[in-house]
Amino acid sequence: MAPRVQTGSGRLSGGLLLLWALLGTGICHTGAEAEGFGQDAGTSPPMAMFNWTAQLVEETYTNITQRCWEFFVDLMRNVTASELCEWKVISKPYSFLQACLEDWADHLRYGYPNALAEQYIFQSHHRYFHNCTLEHQVYFDPPEDVLLAMIIAPICLIPFLVTLVIWRSKDGKAQP
Repeated sequence: MAPRVQTGSGRLSGGLLLLWALLGTGICHTGAEAEGFGQDAGTSPPMAMFNWTAQLVEETYTNITQRCWEFFVDLMRNVTASELCEWKVISKPYSFLQACLEDWADHLRYGYPNALAEQYIFQSHHRYFHNCTLEHQVYFDPPEDVLLAMIIAPICLIPFLVTLVIWRSKDGKAQP
């Protein structure tokens, strides 16, 4: 496998995406008026008042998540088909997508996980990772009736063994 060449700084890419998301959604240009200062202007910092409606928050989050997805797709273009199932290769783009969706939901107080974020995560799995198979066998829980028998058998066996020990020790004779 050929060594991978890093194409740029992750911080710079994340910063550019953040700037792009802010400028593209209009967060930086809301036109909100600043709240008035108290009597002592030195102690009261200016506070911008935003009238965020649920519809505006949802629209903003929708636009930002679309940009998160586009950036993820751009990062995944650098991954070859043979590397799609290697966690070392895809962890950075995948983690970026997840962090972008979660951080912006937290920032906008939109709630995470949410249906839109789940849609992008499922879309990433369907588009890129649907052919990844597990190398190790997956173990599932046993059926409930088997599990119940495995739990009850030792519990029922304990009183029987205690009774057997007491019955055998009632002789009073020393055992050799």
